[in-house]
Amino acid sequence: MPPLKVGLIGYGFSTKCFHLPFIAPNPDLEIYAFLQRKEAPQDKGKVESGVHCTIDYPQAKHYRTADEFFGCEGIELVVVCSGHDSHFEMARRALGGGKHVEKPFTLTTPEADALIALSKKQGKVLTVFQNRRYDSDFRTLQHLVAQDAFGEITAFANHYDMDSPEWALKWPTDKHTLGEGMLYGIGTHTIDQTLVLFGVPASVTAVTRVLRGGGAGEGSGGGAEDMFTLLLQYGGKWAGLVAEVKTTVVSPFPMGRMLKYEIKGSGGGFVKNGEDPQITHLLSGLPVSDPRFGVEPESYHGFLSTTKPQLDGVKLEESGDGKFTGIVQSERGSYVDYYRDVVAAIRGEKAVVVKPEESRMGIRVIELARESAERGVSVAWSES
Repeated sequence: MPPLKVGLIGYGFSTKCFHLPFIAPNPDLEIYAFLQRKEAPQDKGKVESGVHCTIDYPQAKHYRTADEFFGCEGIELVVVCSGHDSHFEMARRALGGGKHVEKPFTLTTPEADALIALSKKQGKVLTVFQNRRYDSDFRTLQHLVAQDAFGEITAFANHYDMDSPEWALKWPTDKHTLGEGMLYGIGTHTIDQTLVLFGVPASVTAVTRVLRGGGAGEGSGGGAEDMFTLLLQYGGKWAGLVAEVKTTVVSPFPMGRMLKYEIKGSGGGFVKNGEDPQITHLLSGLPVSDPRFGVEPESYHGFLSTTKPQLDGVKLEESGDGKFTGIVQSERGSYVDYYRDVVAAIRGEKAVVVKPEESRMGIRVIELARESAERGVSVAWSES
């Protein structure tokens, strides 16, 4: 089959770091067009790589207006990489024009509902760039949960901390704008991972703070939050489970020492530090095709204690009291696989892996978290 023609909206850091490197290796995807408002340079020999799409992808079409871009009949899949306040409108226009859409999702659940309804009406695939489902550590954790390595799970901690990232320091501290802050940034991924494992919670409790500049902040109303702690309490199948989802920009530890996951249950536990290395590998110049790409260092591998004597892919040793322990080698992370799954869904070869309804649930958790932080109470789950 001929490759799907991809049109990308925007040519900033997100496009060049999180999308193009993982689209380009896929022979079933063709980088066909860009919407970049900046005028193409006249003398291309004097312009550095990374400044303009016409320098790096001279074979692709370049459009400077949305009308021209969405009027391009050749584009089959639109990848939205523009600012968060434009996500909904760009996706709406793409779906309305009969194109498949992959994007960061919307800022509100009503916007998400509108796009989901439009995609069904148009018969087009709508999916969300939840690339962190394809992280090495999350793939490893999913594999252990699928094998029932922990029995009845009672506690889960999902952390993604960092120490004073430059991009977060630019957020305003005196006001909050919808879409800014760690809940809509890192939180969209860690919340999504937690929902993939356990589904929607029975209630949400949240604390948010603004720590930039050394201040304590005043919760979610005092600016774009750079620290949050969510407690998701569960019922039904996961009754007894409390999941903690947490991020802070004050974390003076090397990455290999930062807690990433901790899970405890009646039949075992798992603890892991570090993070998926794909973006670090990319920025260091390691080619995506290199067999080392996406492979975690051994120092990041997690420790498992379980009552199960055998688990697929894990070397266990008896430690007494009916328990078995071992270091779990992390699975390889691959954002390339995400785009393979997108192609398969568009071609009807498999179901959409990242369903928009799932990301809609993540947005709903953020809405309830902001309500909880502002009111200082736990908030029961509700669809709207």
